[in-house]
Amino acid sequence: MCDRLRGKRVFRVPRLNLHEIVLRPVTVDEESRFKELLDTHHYLGAVAKIGHTIWYVATWQGQWLALLVLNAAAWKCAARDRWIGWDLRHQYDRLHLIANNARFLILPEWHVPNLASRVLALCERRVRADWQARFGHPLWLLETFVDPRFFSGTSYRAANWLQVGETRGFRRIRAGYSNSTHAPKLVFVRPLIAHAQARLAHAVLDPRYHHGAPKLMLSAEQMRSLPAFFAEVSDPRRGQGRRHPLPVVLAISAAAVLCGARGYKAIAAWAQDLSQQARARFRCRYRNARYEVPSRTRIRDVLTRVAPNELDRALQGWNAQMAEADEGLAIDGKTLCNAIDAQDRQTHILGVVGHQTQTCYTQKKLAPCLSTEATS
Repeated sequence: MCDRLRGKRVFRVPRLNLHEIVLRPVTVDEESRFKELLDTHHYLGAVAKIGHTIWYVATWQGQWLALLVLNAAAWKCAARDRWIGWDLRHQYDRLHLIANNARFLILPEWHVPNLASRVLALCERRVRADWQARFGHPLWLLETFVDPRFFSGTSYRAANWLQVGETRGFRRIRAGYSNSTHAPKLVFVRPLIAHAQARLAHAVLDPRYHHGAPKLMLSAEQMRSLPAFFAEVSDPRRGQGRRHPLPVVLAISAAAVLCGARGYKAIAAWAQDLSQQARARFRCRYRNARYEVPSRTRIRDVLTRVAPNELDRALQGWNAQMAEADEGLAIDGKTLCNAIDAQDRQTHILGVVGHQTQTCYTQKKLAPCLSTEATS
């Protein structure tokens, strides 16, 4: 398939029947070859196989034609997020329904008309089933970023992808994001189901598509505002040896739980993963030119000793400011299993939840002396 003309390599492409192309996941034995080809021919090189990632290869009569990499969606992309129309309260909990086409390479000897769009179409047909089988949840949307310095996105447009805007050009670095723009990318999306845009933005997500514990993504402004709501909470600690202000400890703990952390260990791990920029927003202690977060021991000590009613009022205040308006509220009562008070009486909890946002506005323990008529 390769000749030499005046010292240059010239590829002779055979007649290719696009309907005979097969797209399949790369096997373990083929991964080294896959990475080598990306390193050699893709301008960004290979990408690590971490987390939710599937590598695909397109073949024809046993010969490799093209390579694709699909992995987890970008955490933040203003153009994509505006197109979907979701807000931060839902975005973080639904990103698992989106996958990013991180690499797409047509091998040099196979540059033939319509090949790229055909491979993309084959990927769209099978990726939903592959993602469900491998990771346990479906996909509703694909996204990709195209560098306009090298490409115009013609193949994606031919495959009916939608250009929804451009990135701002900030690069992800160890401390967060770079202070200067690098090279804005074109943002393309491809819905895999009907009404994907509306379903992703809907106030209530079908429980079948929840993945893991409910999570939120906090904006920079929410991080800055959260400590102020705990300013009136009484500090149960002695005045001596308070390394971290109480509002900071409570704000970080609340934010970690909102983002899916469960338990003291998970809250502390979430805090340790905060960038220096995020720690500054929470007003963490500044020492030796770095912002420090409270340890697991200090978080546990505070949360086990703080007054529950004061903490509840503070959380309600923040919730009322950040929550969206609900058209209706649902009131639900539950009896907690294995929760017995000093008089051997079971604990009853009454909760108020918004219909549209599924926001829990309050939960109260009912007094045991109240009758059924009084609590209804």
